[in-house]
Amino acid sequence: NNFKEDFMNITATEFKLRLGRYLDVAETDPVVVEKYGHPKSVLISHAMYQHFLETEDHYWAIQAKKAEKGGYLDEQESRDLLFRSE
Repeated sequence: NNFKEDFMNITATEFKLRLGRYLDVAETDPVVVEKYGHPKSVLISHAMYQHFLETEDHYWAIQAKKAEKGGYLDEQESRDLLFRSE
């Protein structure tokens, strides 16, 4: 899915000159800050950032549950796996 059309792209200079405006824009839409014509950073709202953190936490909780179902290695099995010769 390409979200680029929803982003506002601006230069770093423009960002520095109108920080307040772009803080307001970022409340509803991500703002991509470019430097030398390449994307450098993305400004997003605190709410969007919190959503990303919650999504990441949820993802890792699912991964942990999957790993738990697969079982655990004991200490020797872990060493064998880590230090085996190929």
